[in-house]
Amino acid sequence: MFIYRKLKDIVSVKNSVLTIGSFDGLHRGHQEIIGKVTNIANAIGEKSVVVTFDPHPKQILSNYSSNFEILLSQQKKELLLEKLGVDITVVIPFDLEFSKKSALSFVDEIICTYFAPQKIIIGYDHHFGFKREGNGAFLEKISDQYNFAVEIVNPVKDQDEVLSSSRIRNLLADGHVQRASFELGWVFGFNAKVVHGVGRGRDLNFPTANFIPENANQLVPGCGVYFSRGMIADDCIYGMCNLGYRPTFGENEFVMEIHFFDSDKANDLYDKTIEIQFLERIRDEHKFESADLLIRQLEKDREYCYSRMNVYKEV
Repeated sequence: MFIYRKLKDIVSVKNSVLTIGSFDGLHRGHQEIIGKVTNIANAIGEKSVVVTFDPHPKQILSNYSSNFEILLSQQKKELLLEKLGVDITVVIPFDLEFSKKSALSFVDEIICTYFAPQKIIIGYDHHFGFKREGNGAFLEKISDQYNFAVEIVNPVKDQDEVLSSSRIRNLLADGHVQRASFELGWVFGFNAKVVHGVGRGRDLNFPTANFIPENANQLVPGCGVYFSRGMIADDCIYGMCNLGYRPTFGENEFVMEIHFFDSDKANDLYDKTIEIQFLERIRDEHKFESADLLIRQLEKDREYCYSRMNVYKEV
């Protein structure tokens, strides 16, 4: 897959099949759109093109918080797009100046100038251009002028619920990582840097690696204990993760830490970047009356995780 991050670097193509979107989470609804783009492009022997933005527009626009949390990094988005068979991804740097570009200018100066699409496939709820004036209906209105066809993709539903980035955010905030991963179409996780903690886990004979997300705007699941795994180079190491405040010890600082079951493989991780994946939420974070009671619960948690490992071997 070719990736262009600057317009001046683009090698123009003609008759492409193209889509536009932020694709936050690149969930199953987005994958439906991407699948249509690649299938049609492959069938007619032309290039499939995805035009996306970095950072996410909601991180820039004034009516959204600069603390807008993302579901996946740009790096992972690009890896997933490549797996989906996209030929060309264009990553447009999004800033306040670009946000003022009209929908017509965007289509005329970028989409048609560089990619001369014969077909644009777009999600039913996607908007683009200044004041969100561009959408599927807008593209249909100008399609004859620019000689492209338009297909608007309807929402993907599961159990009568529309799959959306907002819905997945809510699922993760409530700790429903299994359901969120199902709706995403990939196991939810993120890259994180391993940092030194206070050694509390080691004192309990459950040594942990503390971590912080590589991306400061990364969304993390709600507090609790999770069956998790770390992807370290080509190794997959299972473990259990705690997100919370360690109330048993009267602490009030939010901490993310993971205990790996194979300590030999998890040696010497400090200052390294690993991918943490969240498989299942085991329980809430509790305040125990003593460290011994906490250890007993951690042993039960570990046994549960062991009983579930085979479920995720092929996922």
